[in-house]
Amino acid sequence: MAEGVFRHKVMEVGLSDHFFIDSAGTGGWHIGAAPDKRSIAVAARYGIAIHEQCARKLVHEDFNRFDLILGLDRQNLSDIRRLQTAGSKARVGLYLEQALGLRKDVPDPYHGGPRDFEAVYRLCEEASAALLKQLTGPDFTAT
Repeated sequence: MAEGVFRHKVMEVGLSDHFFIDSAGTGGWHIGAAPDKRSIAVAARYGIAIHEQCARKLVHEDFNRFDLILGLDRQNLSDIRRLQTAGSKARVGLYLEQALGLRKDVPDPYHGGPRDFEAVYRLCEEASAALLKQLTGPDFTAT
């Protein structure tokens, strides 16, 4: 959901050509799968289509393909840091800490109900807006 919400925010301000946005898991058990149908439904209520997203696993090349790699929780952040090779260009951090200054995990709504998915959506929406503002600060040039 975080990928879809951030992508939507970037599209809204007309900067899709300036960002390469993707998400990946640190484990391979969902490779090729679409997002959870409950995530798809919540995002769709806000006009965001995530049904075509496809799960993939984070690979070593990602650390030179991307400038910023964010983990949604501390366990994933730890796993990401273990995969990162010395000298790679990507900056790695915790999503909510980077976006909102909160050293807090995005809760996993999987075992919850509709309210849990809605809460995660709202958190991703707030964090995505803040992250976009940071990344397009006063020094940003859209060339």
